[in-house]
Amino acid sequence: MDSHTLRTLEYDRIIEQLEKSASSEVSRRKLSRLTPSPDVAEVRQRLASTQEGLDVLRLRGDLPLEGLQDIRSALRRANIGGVLSPSELLQVASTAACEKQVRKLIEGIDEEERPLPILRGLTDGLEELSSLARIIRNAIDEEGRVMDQASPELARIRRAILQLQAGIRASLEQILRSPHYQKMLQEGIITQRNDRYVVPVKQEYRGAFSGIIHDQSASGQTLFIEPESVVNQNNRMRELELDERREVERILGELTLAVQENSDALEHNLDLLTQWDVIFAKSRLGKRLKGICPHLDKEGSVELKQARHPLIAMDDVVPIDVSLDGHTQAIIITGPNTGGKTVTLKTIGLLSLMAQSGIPIPAEEGSRVAVFKDVFADIGDEQSIEQNLSTFSSHMTHIIRILERIDSSSLVLLDELGAGTDPTEGAALAIAILDHIIKQGSRLVATTHYTELKVFAHARKGVINASVEFDVETLSPTYRLLVGVPGRSNAFEIARRLGLPDQVVQEAKAQISHDENRLEEMIGSLATDTRTASEKRKEAEALRREADQLLSDLKAQWRLWEEEKEKLKEAARRDAQSVVARAKRESEAVLEELRQWTREQRGSIKEHQLIEARKRLEEAAPEADWPRPVTGTESEKNRSIAVGDEVFIRTFGQKGQVIEALGEDAFQVQVGAMKMKVDRNNLEWRSTPKRDEAVKGSTSYRRSSSSVRHELDLRGKLVEEAIPEIDKYLDDALLAGYEQITLIHGKGTGALRNGVQRYLDRHARVETYRSGGQGEGGLGVTVVQLR
Repeated sequence: MDSHTLRTLEYDRIIEQLEKSASSEVSRRKLSRLTPSPDVAEVRQRLASTQEGLDVLRLRGDLPLEGLQDIRSALRRANIGGVLSPSELLQVASTAACEKQVRKLIEGIDEEERPLPILRGLTDGLEELSSLARIIRNAIDEEGRVMDQASPELARIRRAILQLQAGIRASLEQILRSPHYQKMLQEGIITQRNDRYVVPVKQEYRGAFSGIIHDQSASGQTLFIEPESVVNQNNRMRELELDERREVERILGELTLAVQENSDALEHNLDLLTQWDVIFAKSRLGKRLKGICPHLDKEGSVELKQARHPLIAMDDVVPIDVSLDGHTQAIIITGPNTGGKTVTLKTIGLLSLMAQSGIPIPAEEGSRVAVFKDVFADIGDEQSIEQNLSTFSSHMTHIIRILERIDSSSLVLLDELGAGTDPTEGAALAIAILDHIIKQGSRLVATTHYTELKVFAHARKGVINASVEFDVETLSPTYRLLVGVPGRSNAFEIARRLGLPDQVVQEAKAQISHDENRLEEMIGSLATDTRTASEKRKEAEALRREADQLLSDLKAQWRLWEEEKEKLKEAARRDAQSVVARAKRESEAVLEELRQWTREQRGSIKEHQLIEARKRLEEAAPEADWPRPVTGTESEKNRSIAVGDEVFIRTFGQKGQVIEALGEDAFQVQVGAMKMKVDRNNLEWRSTPKRDEAVKGSTSYRRSSSSVRHELDLRGKLVEEAIPEIDKYLDDALLAGYEQITLIHGKGTGALRNGVQRYLDRHARVETYRSGGQGEGGLGVTVVQLR
């Protein structure tokens, strides 16, 4: 990419912002070398990875990798046999620990919701090094000191040092307290000289105080003497300190060996983690700029929607729309000075460079960019004092260099083309240069003051006029880009508003040709029409947004209505289940009475007792005509029913199993422990369980246990909600042949557990129950034995 263009468009300032967004120094160094890529595949990969980073920032927040360090020099030292210092080992541990942070973040995002192939690929490529980080941090603290726990020997040596230090201080404090020595001491303190404990003794008592002199004060009045009584202890202290240093060196050597063994994995992780941080630096900058990753256009078109210059404050910048599509190869921008023409050029060029670097651009969704082999820019006053060239000569020098290098994959940006020389010659030269660039197939955006270039753009195929808007009322530019409308000079109108007499203005107008006056009038009319169309478009967009909001509100109300409807259905279903549960309990009680009569009065049951029991069973059946759920296809509803099939009783709202055919139009159906006669029209077929040969010559049917779990989770429910579920679940478990099931109710206040167990006390098919044991859930579950 052309280095002059990078400087002209201030690409280096974007790189500076990007470096500030990086977490680590190693990433900042890599970003400082980032340049736009001319390769389409590479640009696509860069933008895709940055988009994934933006997605992660939105879903999970940021993951700064401050712990990432450039440990390559430390790894080289370890590989050649050197021993790493504690600070170097901490840097290795910090870098190794980043792997776990990245893996934890990416594993917390649902892969089906966000595939993130690039970031997941980087994460999957990381080697597991958290154990190495743990080993180092268990031996070295954050201040770089090898800890006592690094080895038993080091802990023993340091305990001995502490004990010996305490003994030395005790001996010296005894000397300090002794009346015999107090008059000899300059001060009653203990200090150190040459790593040995000493006391300050007056010069005149040098001969009376036995010991070794290690130092004296600047005045010579004080001698620092190691008393003879602690010499052996200080010698032993030096020995222990040497032992400590040797043990620390040994520990550092072992840790360095562990680093050496993982050297390749550490360097591999450093490379992948640096790529990760570079991606996130771009995403962080994109988020701050409110940028997007644009689409790449294969045909070389550029369409920027509400594009903003990234180096201008958001409150001050005016967005622009730019389109260089298949029908428009060049844009000629005209308008007054300080009106925003140069900013428009820089915005187009800088956003192209950012996109080709994989950096989000400050524009709206739907923007498209092309991948240019080169971007060339000649912007601003490039007068060269060193070469003694004028402004015009300097511009021409750059333009000649550009013309030598352009092709169909280039973007050319020219500011004030032809300025600095005679207007007639300058206009002619500008038209020739533009024509040459267009013939080469390059995309072109140029600014000018020349009226001749407005006519050229109007007549030349693939070239379009544009202008920066100027508000004559306020005599100031609006910085809006008007595509399709050439700029007006506005000189006469501005002069009139500033107070120049109308007579002078009219005389000035008479000096220019009739065609030029008509052109200015036509441009003014176009600008007015464009402004009116823009206002109408804004009104239409406001109405569309209002309609969208109304539609959104209606959808929200519809969702609320549907949710309320579902709540009402659920409430009705629970009421129905409660009625059914009461009926089943009553039927169980009747059946239990019948069994009791059978046991107590074999053969002596009276007819009136059976009639009374049958009447109670009939009364137990619910009379309400509950709405049946709409399930199954019509063919399933009308399917033939056989003994053993699972069916749905429409008026009863429950499932049951056919145990006997009572002719063609009726069946005996068992629902839980209750049997009843049901008309065929009131039944819907649901499934046919597999047959088990229980007894030779006979066929029995059992509900498939694959659809019935051995446990029922009731946590979070009220007792009155849980009882119907338990009742149905016990029926299903009995039909599935289970002898033992588990009810999970949680511990909580114990209200749900007590309610469940009170219900189990009354259930006829419950043999026993108990609270869960160790490993079963304890008081949070109840284990039930069925009969």
